[in-house]
Amino acid sequence: MLGANDGIVSTASLIVGVAASDASRASVLLAGVAALFAGAMSMAAGEYVSVSSQADTERADLDREAAELDRNPAAERRELIGIYERRGVDTATATSVADQMMQEDALGAHARDELGLSDTTTARPLQAAVTSALTFTAGASAPLIIVPVVPMDIVVPAVGAVSLLCLAILGTVGARTGGAPVMRSVMRVTFWGAAAMLVTAGVGRLFGTAVA
Repeated sequence: MLGANDGIVSTASLIVGVAASDASRASVLLAGVAALFAGAMSMAAGEYVSVSSQADTERADLDREAAELDRNPAAERRELIGIYERRGVDTATATSVADQMMQEDALGAHARDELGLSDTTTARPLQAAVTSALTFTAGASAPLIIVPVVPMDIVVPAVGAVSLLCLAILGTVGARTGGAPVMRSVMRVTFWGAAAMLVTAGVGRLFGTAVA
């Protein structure tokens, strides 16, 4: 959702800004395509670096935990028992569960219950990068496809209308998925999307007038 929203807002804002400066259709289209590729690559690179750092931290935590299990397994067993007791399990049951977990997969048990790591939450840099690039591209495509199909004198309102509609749809889907109030989510995302486009349209108009 965030990647798609970013793709819509940033690409639509750039298109609107360039179009408002009375640029040609080719220039507006070129700016939009450049925004799509630059934004997608930026999102991919940013996610890859960020999630790679998270993956490095997770590996360091696991290495440290493995060393502690090697050095003092009894202390790690007590730590695991304490974790289960704090979750409301009685001492006898917590001890039994901890012993079984330690015998089955001690490092896995500590990774999951102490560090909060699991297969589903493990950082995957490449997957995060590809996902971010694709969602940004999908969002950016919505305002971009309007440019070649509408008359140039209505590109700005057409791109604005389509972009706000897409933002409203994404806001609705995101709110329903997360169980949040739909209207609040839609109003928030469309307001900031409209604000971004208005600002860039104003800058484009001023720049076009200055150049003329």
